[in-house]
This record gives sequence, C-alpha cells and structure tokens, in this order.
Amino acid sequence: MLVHTLNFFRSAAVKENQSIPYFNLVKNLTSAFPNVHSISQFHQKAPAVCCCSKAQSGQKYADPFKLGWRDLKGLYEDIRKELFISTTDLKEMAEYYFDGKGKALRPIIVVLMARACNIHYNNSRDMQASQRSVALVAEMIHTASLVHDDVIDDASSRRGKHTANKLWGEKKAVLAGDLILSAASMLLARIGNIAVTTILSQVIEDLVRGEFLQLGSKENENERIAHYLEKTFNKTASLIANSCKAVSVLGCPDPVVHEIAYQYGKNVGIAFQLIDDVLDFTSCSDQMGKPTSADLKLGLATGPVLFACQQFPEMNAMIMRRFSLPGDVDRARQYVSESDGVQQTTYLAQQYCHEAVRQISKLRPSPERDALIQLSEIVLTRDK
Repeated sequence: MLVHTLNFFRSAAVKENQSIPYFNLVKNLTSAFPNVHSISQFHQKAPAVCCCSKAQSGQKYADPFKLGWRDLKGLYEDIRKELFISTTDLKEMAEYYFDGKGKALRPIIVVLMARACNIHYNNSRDMQASQRSVALVAEMIHTASLVHDDVIDDASSRRGKHTANKLWGEKKAVLAGDLILSAASMLLARIGNIAVTTILSQVIEDLVRGEFLQLGSKENENERIAHYLEKTFNKTASLIANSCKAVSVLGCPDPVVHEIAYQYGKNVGIAFQLIDDVLDFTSCSDQMGKPTSADLKLGLATGPVLFACQQFPEMNAMIMRRFSLPGDVDRARQYVSESDGVQQTTYLAQQYCHEAVRQISKLRPSPERDALIQLSEIVLTRDK
C-alpha cells in the first residue's frame, strides 16, 4: 500500500513537467502515513526555479534592507542602551557583536512585517514603538544564541572576527550571552503584552530544543531529514516566525493575519538555514566570515550531506560516527561534490521560499509586503 502510494506521488510529481512542491508532498504523505517522516523517496534532479512572481512579471520591488532601515536607525545604539552593565569587561563582551556589521536580517523582517500587517488591517502608515521593540528583542535573542553556540562549538571566528569565547574564555562568554538574554527579557516585559511575551518566550524553549536535537542523530535514514528540518526550525526559523507573529499581534487583532505572519517567517527562516548549509560547501571562508566545512568538522550532517547519502550509502557509517575518523570530513566533502546534494538542498529551500511568498501575498499590497517577497529571493541568491 505504502509503495503504491509513493509511486503514485512520484509519478504525479513529474507528469507533464508539473511538480508537486516538496512541502505539499511531505504533508500529503505524513498525513496519510503518520510514521513516515522521510522525503528521500522523492529524490530527483532539482530544477532551477524561482520563488518569486516578480521574475516573471518584471516588476521591481523596493530594496527590503533600505526600506527596513528607515525604522531601524540607531538599532545597535538602542540595543547597547538596553545592556545596563557596570562591569567593564562584561559590558565590552555583551556589546562585542552589536557593532553594526551584522546583516540585521531578523530586525529587517520584523519591521517590514509590522508595517505590512498594519497597512493590511487599517491602512495605518505608522509603526508602533512596541513593534520596533520586538525587532530589538529578536536581534538580542539571536546574538545571545550565537555567543552560546560559539561556546558549544568551540568556534574561533564569527562575522570575520574572533569569537567572544576565544577572546575572553568560555565561562565569561556564557555569562555575556546570559546577560544579553536577560536584557532582552526586560525589554520584552516593558512591551507589556502577555500574548507577545508568551510568543517570544517560545523562541527560547525552541532554541534549547534545537541544540539538543543537534547533539543527536537518527540511525534510521528515513527519519534523518525530518530530524534535520525540525532542528532547523527550532534553531533558526522559530525566532523569525514568532517575531513576525508578535508584531502582527501588536498591530492587528485578526488571527488569520497572525498565522500568515508566522508562516512567512517560518518558511523564510528554514530556507535561510538551508542556504546557509549549502554555502558551507560552496563558499570560501572569507565570504562567510567563518570557517567553511564547519558543520562536518562538528560532526553535523546537514541537507547536502543527507541528500548525498541517498546516492552514496557508504556515507551512513560516517554520519553515525559524526565524521570522527581521520579522512571522514574530506571524503564526505568529496561525496557531496559528486552528488546533487547541494542542488537538492537548494531546491528544497526554493520550495520553502515559494510557500513564504504564497503566504505573504495574502496581505493587502504595500511596499513592505512586496519587500518581504523580494527578501525571499535575496535569501535564495545570497553568497554569504
């Protein structure tokens, strides 16, 4: 029964060059067969597709970063003001990454979503101060998670400079991350909205869950992709999804809009991390601002590796021993380069971006809504 159903979906996906998106295919299968968590059955040569309708219509959208920064002037200065610290060393560590050199992707998405929802609800051209505060909280939570991740991974560089743990030691770096989280929590409390506090508190739980998921791996090949995507949501997409939902709650009472905002953030967030995992194989260290092949060296099997494993089953043993034997990392890289793992992962990211565009397109047209559509294209085409 299961084999016939798999064959039906596979043949339907390629009939007359019409493909069922990965996420719909997985959803259809997992709803019919709750115990099936793999998309390995649909391994196919990934076509080059664009997630945005603008490429077909020729319409040009506003630069989302320029549009978003109108509401984020003084972002990092405002964050530093939130870090009420009397100890010089701790203050220097806590402020280390708030130097204005990051992408600020999360705050950009948050303020664009806030304005898009406000315009959709009552055509309001204003953004509430509380919505901008959510953008600050999102960036602070993200940065704290980076500080803690670098300690766990024993990373030596981030954003083109030494990590806090290498400069000040692991114990102090952990405390600096904790301090940033506490400052974010105080700012969140001052927003004074119980629903928003609950929504953003979920992010912290998800970050911890994601880190635990990353510590383990599945022996069953059919569960690995699901495990990987769940970890990706928890570690990366949850923050974007819940921050988008939080600003929609502040600007609009409609639960339908809240779900649109959440789904956009979730899908763009997963796509962002999938492309990040691709770049770990295709970009150089100078572009990324951190060492490449870092995931393999940490024993992590990301999308390109999991898809490559479908073509080279001998990678299974390496995955289970977390690439710990001499030569494992180099061999894994070679297998990925000889497979279409990178293309498959990119294609999966395109499907998530396509869904993000489908969701945000439900809102009333506005420059901010269109900028969010454009941002999904930027997520796919970035090289660092």
